[in-house]
Amino acid sequence: MFFDPMYLLYIAPALLLALWAQWRVKSTYAVAQQMPAPLSGAAAARHILDSAGLQSVAIEQIPGHLSDHYDPRDKVLRLSPEVYQNRSLAAVGIAAHESGHALQDAHAYVPLTIRNAIVPVAGFGSNAGVWMIFIGLVFQPLQFLAYVGIALFAVAVFFQVVNLPVEFNASSRAKAQLVDLGIINTQELTYVDKVLDAAAWTYVAGTLQSIMILLYYLTRLNSSRD
Repeated sequence: MFFDPMYLLYIAPALLLALWAQWRVKSTYAVAQQMPAPLSGAAAARHILDSAGLQSVAIEQIPGHLSDHYDPRDKVLRLSPEVYQNRSLAAVGIAAHESGHALQDAHAYVPLTIRNAIVPVAGFGSNAGVWMIFIGLVFQPLQFLAYVGIALFAVAVFFQVVNLPVEFNASSRAKAQLVDLGIINTQELTYVDKVLDAAAWTYVAGTLQSIMILLYYLTRLNSSRD
């Protein structure tokens, strides 16, 4: 199943989109990283959070390249060194985006609530589900496992779909806050906009890939029944 040419045919569009998105992220980030900003990424995030009354949300520096994320369980914004320390439009844009997730959490943004609720099942489904599908397709007496695996993998796909509005909304909140709070002006927003839009395309590519893999599994399962 893993060497089926049809599998590559199904996921080829998503892979090409992902390669293009990664290239765009690197190129736009490189340009925006050279553009100075009045605040560091950590300071910009702190300003956004405090202005929203979220003084209780901590900001931590963590190792890794662009490992930035918001942890809704611990209410902590974790930023990579290049975002935490640097005073660039790239840094404040990414920090603001992660702050956008904290704002979503504080306002009980529904897609984020749904996403957080299905994280454990989605993580299990994207791994165990694939193996259950494989076993069910190879061993006909255990074909029922393929159906269970597809159901689990479908949850992972649903997670990806729900994650899209979460990421797009976080970017919208970030760009609005950066301008409204006077951290950057509308001309500087152009660079931030390009970085966040490029990052959004990586999520689109990941979602498309998950959907196409699910369709491939469904096709294989239908073929095995005929």
